[in-house]
Amino acid sequence: MTWAFKRQLIYFGILVIFLVVFGYLISYPYLHKAPTCFDSKQNGDEEGIDCGGSCFRECLSKVDEVSVLWARSFKVIPGRYNALAYLENQNSNTAVNKIHYRFRFADKDNVYIGTREGEAFIPPSRKFAIFEPAIDVGNSIPVHTSFTFTEVPLWLQVSEDKVNELKVFAGDITLEDENTSPRLSATVKNDSFFIIPDMNVVAILYDASGNALAVSQTYIEVMQAGESKEVHFTWPEPIMGQVVFKEIIPLYNIFWVKLK
Repeated sequence: MTWAFKRQLIYFGILVIFLVVFGYLISYPYLHKAPTCFDSKQNGDEEGIDCGGSCFRECLSKVDEVSVLWARSFKVIPGRYNALAYLENQNSNTAVNKIHYRFRFADKDNVYIGTREGEAFIPPSRKFAIFEPAIDVGNSIPVHTSFTFTEVPLWLQVSEDKVNELKVFAGDITLEDENTSPRLSATVKNDSFFIIPDMNVVAILYDASGNALAVSQTYIEVMQAGESKEVHFTWPEPIMGQVVFKEIIPLYNIFWVKLK
């Protein structure tokens, strides 16, 4: 073997080593990708596929289903009703940004009257309400009202600090003229450093047995940090029954809330 041929082999070997090293450096990021919450694999600190751990999405196996405590329809005027579902999310630091639902209405003989569908959010760690206004039922009377979510919820983790620091209260609740043209007033206070947009406020009136007699809803466009606002609810007809307890439920999407 001549020296020239040996030198060519050495050069060729160096070239091969260079190409292998270069190819490895190029392919390494593709062959050894860092775990993410969107790679359809359970890796990193995930507790499921792309969920749990440091991922924004929580695993379905780690959350409890939302409880539907009751759902009812309430007469506003003849032929028109409001519907309300009263629910509870017992998961302390998980919420749902958007989910579709359906109310179903039937008469006393369980004959189908109609449905109303909509979109809502699920707040963390609390009882809440979903309100549907102005349901036209014609001459029917909706005695049976059922409520269901029509899709699997996408649970998202929420900071425990954010949940604990968001404090919204209702006080100074006054009901007037309940036997003629009922009017309910209250003061809602945002006792936090967060700005809360698009707040719905639901009012529920109960009798001595805890049965809901009437419901209503109003809207606050934005609540600044530390701000208080008066809210008012009215009904066109007298309340059927004696009101002994009044509940005000401020409702807001925790994912839309921002620090001041």
